[in-house]
Amino acid sequence: MNSQLNENTSDEVLIEKALSGDKSALEFLIIKNQDWIFNVALTFVGDTNEAADLTQEVLIKVITKLETFKQNSSFRTWMYRIIKNHFLNMKRGKHEINPPTFEQFGHGLDQLPNESLSDYSFEVEEKLLVKEAKISCMKGMLLCLDREQRLIYIIGELFEFPDSVGSEIMEISKENFRVKLHRAKKQLYNFMNHKCGLLNKSNPCRCHRKTAGFIKIGYVDPVELSFQKDVISEINEVIDKKVEAYSNEVLPDYLKLYQEHPFLKCPDKLESIRKLLSTKSIKETFNL
Repeated sequence: MNSQLNENTSDEVLIEKALSGDKSALEFLIIKNQDWIFNVALTFVGDTNEAADLTQEVLIKVITKLETFKQNSSFRTWMYRIIKNHFLNMKRGKHEINPPTFEQFGHGLDQLPNESLSDYSFEVEEKLLVKEAKISCMKGMLLCLDREQRLIYIIGELFEFPDSVGSEIMEISKENFRVKLHRAKKQLYNFMNHKCGLLNKSNPCRCHRKTAGFIKIGYVDPVELSFQKDVISEINEVIDKKVEAYSNEVLPDYLKLYQEHPFLKCPDKLESIRKLLSTKSIKETFNL
């Protein structure tokens, strides 16, 4: 890989070099952005395998459309618009075939028996299993939002993109973006406030009481902890500061819970991407 390139090299420089035939610049552009795509995908679909596949699909689209990037916006905004178009129109994944409403999700939690993990024997520490159950449950709650709401929540709330950027990504007005974001937050956080016991201690639902049930129905794998391997940091440690604050915040402590979720390293898709780069059409596009 080109020794002059590093993690601080701007996307614009990498794109310019890539389009002029520098294969290492193109690979570095992929490496620099794939973790972001993966974590957006993971929050959107709630499944690591599906998120990995989505990441590869988006990266292929980014590569094949790169020559159309005219720098009228930042590269990340342009890339997120590709993500938006792909995610909103893709085939429904296994967790989206029959997505629950918040009412149905809450009913499911109520029907799940309260059990003690001490009655079972697992190789993984109990606290890790409970954490996995908490993250799985919270990501499941997001699936109660429709696709557009979910993506607007991820962009505007979880990763704190300002409405000026969020509206450009979603291709709607700033006012409409704020309205849709507010509705998504209100639905999600009001549900949590009336059902989840993480902050509202008057609610009976507790992660440690539901973990055994989540394991039994396959929501938590006690061997492979999907949300706790290849952790880079927490989401709140990698996001930029929000440029424009929103007024009338709805239960902001629930946002903190989501931003404490792990920011994971994307499974290595570079080898399959390299195969793509070796195809005739891509070689001609990038003069490789």
